[in-house]
Amino acid sequence: MDGEISPDEVQTLLSDDADVTVVDIRSPAGFRRGHIPGSVNVPFQRLPNEVNRLADAERIVTVCPHGKSSVQAARLVASHEGVDATSVESMAGGLDAWEYELDEKTNGDETEGPDAPF
Repeated sequence: MDGEISPDEVQTLLSDDADVTVVDIRSPAGFRRGHIPGSVNVPFQRLPNEVNRLADAERIVTVCPHGKSSVQAARLVASHEGVDATSVESMAGGLDAWEYELDEKTNGDETEGPDAPF
């Protein structure tokens, strides 16, 4: 893991159309309630089995509600042998610190499953 990135830096990357994959690790229900536009939903409990979905990402930012679980998620992603991203970071402060618009549409291969405790 390469550390943390601020929500402002994430917003700048997205605004600049940088090659960044934002991975929201909340439950599908939490994701549907609102997420960073363009992010993909890979719930934390499914991340070990689905990390290969991120294999081609250039830069990865993990996101959770408060910025704690996403640190663990970033470490897991960064340690995976099949991920060659140049940078894997956690968004500091999580969605609580995100001061920009949230999207309520689904994105990616979201499937229903048991809700995580966050």
